[in-house]
Amino acid sequence: MTTPDHPMRLSVVVPVRNEEGNVEPLINEIVAACHSVGVFEIIYIDDGSTDQTLPRLQTLKAKLPMLRVLHHQSSCGQSAAVRSGVMIAQGQVIVTLDGDGQNNPAYIPQMLTQIETNPQIGMVAGQRVGRRDTVFKRWQSRTANRVRAWVLKDSTRDTGCGLKAIMRDVYLALPYFDALHRFMPALVVREGYLVSHVDVTDRPRYTGVSNYGFFDRLWVGIKDLIGVAWLISRRKKIPVVTEIV
Repeated sequence: MTTPDHPMRLSVVVPVRNEEGNVEPLINEIVAACHSVGVFEIIYIDDGSTDQTLPRLQTLKAKLPMLRVLHHQSSCGQSAAVRSGVMIAQGQVIVTLDGDGQNNPAYIPQMLTQIETNPQIGMVAGQRVGRRDTVFKRWQSRTANRVRAWVLKDSTRDTGCGLKAIMRDVYLALPYFDALHRFMPALVVREGYLVSHVDVTDRPRYTGVSNYGFFDRLWVGIKDLIGVAWLISRRKKIPVVTEIV
C-alpha cells in the first residue's frame, strides 16, 4: 500500500493485444523481479484484444493486489496504450516492456537503480543482444536503426526494444504522437536529459505471433523520423529555471 512514508517507487506498464497465452507467465516474472524494489504496481493495458487476454487479466487482478488493468475498446496502437498506462501510474519511475515475453523483467531492478541514482539520467533504454528474429528482420532493424541514429544522433543502437525505464515527469514532458515509443531516446535528450543503455538478452516470445508493427519497416517510419528531426531542431536551448523567493 502506498503511504507518505512508503511512496510508489515503480510502475511497470505493459501494453498487450491478443496475448492470452503470455499474460500469466510474464506477470509472474515481473512480480518475482520486483519483489525487492519496495512498493510497485503493474499496469496492463489491453489494447482492444479479441481473444481471452482481458478475461485472463481480470482473473489475475483478483489475485494480485499490485495489478491494475485498463481496456481500450478498440486497438489504438502501442504508443497510445503506453500513454494510457503512464497517465494513471503512481510510480515516480515508469518501466515499459513488451507483453510477449521477449523482454526479460529480471533487468528491471538494475535499470531502476541506474535511473534513480543519477538525476541527469531521464531514461535507461534496453538494447537487445542475441536477437531471435529472422535474418531478414534483423537486417531491416539494423538498417532502420542506422538511419534513425544518423538523422537524430540519439546514440541509441536499438530503439525497438520495449524494455525502457523513464522518469514519469520526463515522459509527460515529451510531445505525444502515434509512434512516440520508437523515438523516446532522442526526445528525452531533446529535453536536456541523458539516456543510459543496458544490454538485454532477447528471448523468444512465449506463444503466438507479433500483434504490433515494428520500426523494422523503415518506410512506415519515414514521416515520423522527419517530424522528430524537426522537433529536435526547434528546441535549441533548455532553460534553467530558478524561482525567486
